[in-house]
Amino acid sequence: MSDRTTETIHRFLSDQRDAQTRFLAELVKVPSDNPPGDCAPHAERAAELLEQLGLTVERHPVPAELVKSKGMISATNLVIRKRFGDGPVIALNAHGDVVPPGEGWTKDPFGAEIVDGWMYGRGVAVSKSDFATYTWALLALQAAEAAGEKLAGSIELHFTYDEEAGGEIGPGWLLSEGITRPDYALSAGFSYGVVTAHNGCLHLEVQVDGKSAHAAMPYTGVDALEGANHILSSLYAWRRTLSERRSAFDGIGSPQLTVGLIKGGINTNVVPDRVTFRLDRRMVPEERAADVEAELKSVIETAAKAMPEAKVTVRRILLAEPLVPLEGGQRLTEALCRHATAIMGETVQPKGVPLYTDARLYAAAGVPVALYGAGPHTIEEANAHRADERLPLSDLYKATEVVALTLGDLLTGQ
Repeated sequence: MSDRTTETIHRFLSDQRDAQTRFLAELVKVPSDNPPGDCAPHAERAAELLEQLGLTVERHPVPAELVKSKGMISATNLVIRKRFGDGPVIALNAHGDVVPPGEGWTKDPFGAEIVDGWMYGRGVAVSKSDFATYTWALLALQAAEAAGEKLAGSIELHFTYDEEAGGEIGPGWLLSEGITRPDYALSAGFSYGVVTAHNGCLHLEVQVDGKSAHAAMPYTGVDALEGANHILSSLYAWRRTLSERRSAFDGIGSPQLTVGLIKGGINTNVVPDRVTFRLDRRMVPEERAADVEAELKSVIETAAKAMPEAKVTVRRILLAEPLVPLEGGQRLTEALCRHATAIMGETVQPKGVPLYTDARLYAAAGVPVALYGAGPHTIEEANAHRADERLPLSDLYKATEVVALTLGDLLTGQ
């Protein structure tokens, strides 16, 4: 783009900061906790705000049975399309569902309070912020076009509502239903790194069935907790070997295993007849999901042999493949890094993260994707998924300019 257009974008965004801040605050003030996942009301409020900006909003309600199958109550995906001319279609995706606030807040989690330049509230950083980032990046391009810049291609905004439940009825559904077929995708992220790779995730549920008995005669039963203990001890011993495996992608490290949920038993004076636990296995990009699942099941099955009278059942709950860079994505990544380095005041480079995100679903459909958006250096600094989640508004404004200039490069052939 010309220097004149770059200046047009900068001036437009500078003038729009108050409006962009108010927009984000309105999104934060409407709860969209997932679980329970009743997210259609937030989508409707977001659509109203977007329409007030002059954008045409497509509402795509996800079928009720499909929503229910993902453990949610309602979900409506929003799509905004702006065609500037013939050229690449670039999708920008952020999710509006958030984890519940939990305890320990010193600010109202739905108050959008601003203190010392930081806005506080659940979802303000992950990732309602990027509803604002991507919307104002699009508005800035429209301003550039109105000032005479020739743009070739289309921008789509994909605002979805199931990232906390896996993404399958958000971006996954939009892609599988043929509602969108982008050439590139940009997914929500933070401002000081361009993410091109991330971990995958496998969730398994292990159920150990025994036989209840009176605690006065435990030998007449089969202790499901004892059987589960054999398996858990083996899993924890095996977990120590994971540190020997390291990803070649900077920022990712080693695979991880966590047992996050466990339940079972009837009463203190009864031999437990069933114990169920769920585990989370993070896969580095170099790992194959089928191999990871087979290895885990082998550890479980071997440990279960120590108590053959107990029955062990293993169910897959979730499988999210790792994200790896796709051929053709370098142009997007290089433009993001170039503009972010210039605007954020430090060198911004491609990197990996140990999380998993919706971005993987674009990659699975063959769409080159990167993650970049508004946020501080780390999720810890943002208090993401914990009390007093926060966003430095300066990063929102800067990241929006980075995204707008990147899109402008892609739509002008630079």
